Amino acid sequence: MRSLSALFLLFALVMTPATLVTAKNLVCFYDSASYLRLGFAKLLPADLELGLNFCTHLIYGYAGLKPQTLEVYSLNVDLDMFHYHEITLLKAKYPKLKVFLSVGGDRDVDEANPLKYVGLLESGREKQQAFIDSSISLLKRNGFDGLDLALQLPRNKPRKVHGTVGSYWKKFKKLFTGDFVVDPMADEHKAQYTEFSTNLRTALERSNLSLSMTVLPNVNSTWFFDIPKIKNNFEIINLMAFDFLTPERNPEEADYTAPIYPLTEQDRLPHYNIEFQVNYWLQNQCPADKINLGIATYGRAWKMTSDSGFSGAPVVPETYGPAPAGSQSLIPGLLSWPEICAKMPNNVNADYRGENAPLRKVTDLEQRYGNYALRPADDNGEHGMWVSYDDPDFAAIKASYVRTKGLGGVALYDLSYDDFRGLCTGLKFPILRAIKHFL
Repeated sequence: MRSLSALFLLFALVMTPATLVTAKNLVCFYDSASYLRLGFAKLLPADLELGLNFCTHLIYGYAGLKPQTLEVYSLNVDLDMFHYHEITLLKAKYPKLKVFLSVGGDRDVDEANPLKYVGLLESGREKQQAFIDSSISLLKRNGFDGLDLALQLPRNKPRKVHGTVGSYWKKFKKLFTGDFVVDPMADEHKAQYTEFSTNLRTALERSNLSLSMTVLPNVNSTWFFDIPKIKNNFEIINLMAFDFLTPERNPEEADYTAPIYPLTEQDRLPHYNIEFQVNYWLQNQCPADKINLGIATYGRAWKMTSDSGFSGAPVVPETYGPAPAGSQSLIPGLLSWPEICAKMPNNVNADYRGENAPLRKVTDLEQRYGNYALRPADDNGEHGMWVSYDDPDFAAIKASYVRTKGLGGVALYDLSYDDFRGLCTGLKFPILRAIKHFL
């Protein structure tokens, strides 16, 4: 009993007032498209509620942008006209929860107007007022607490990881071609984003609404965001520090999709890691407690070929684009956590062969880069797969990283790809739970 009392005394001494004020954000993204999926992938509000016990914010995706009028609008009116209220009414059960509506993301795909969000920035104050007015109307009418800007701005060009010979050739070519520039007007767009977000914040504040920001994967912060000038415009800033490489962007080679720390081998690019992204925002005067580290609940899966080898050690060469879609997510090259878990060796699949054969997991014992799993191609060059992913254990490691860096919290993308039914181990929302525990 004395030892237990001593332990509590030690705990009280360590928990100074400074350390007591360490509540972290757990920002949960909810893609409403999951409501329309079939079978076990369909996430109903009743299933969502369990996860809300752990979330401080719920970001509902997605609204879109009308390129002609620059108004914000529902991407699925038949669903959202009822679903908006169904979701925001959950605040009565979870009074500390803030519910935001996100604009853009990867859902507002407009092939006829792929640069419409750049057009929004270029349109000027008068035309942007339509965006501001329509967003406030949509938020107030449906009970949202704020707006999340997840604007689709030009992204980094996919670039291969170069070997030694390739790196010398690349440097030689730069003498003649210069660095590749995705947006030649990036400086202007950076200033325009600053002005737009400042005006939007002011208008939202007058309506007692908040503003948050989500930096989408591979959107280069150095081009578009003047951090010292915009940092106070947003309540929270979500850095989606994953999908640095994907089978769509990098079909011929597979590598870690969301490493914490940089890897220097094989001439990897220095910014394809969490540490670089976080440090850039911190070094540019963004308060650490505003930054939420984005963690994905899905993995990226490549096809391995006969030339990809058997070890699976990244960088994996000679891959052949996205692996087949899972039965729940239905997106080639993307597997939800329960889909990945089902492919690990278990009593059911132990003797399976071919496309149903289990994957071999390789755990990152250094806890720096992430786990991966693989199934080498067979003698016919078929059924090979390589997957980079964060399981609950590695998500917890990233949550510990958030604490170490003093960041605001975690932005989990998204709840519908976590194992919300408990199909893997019986535990529902295991990634969400693991993050909450270590935060």
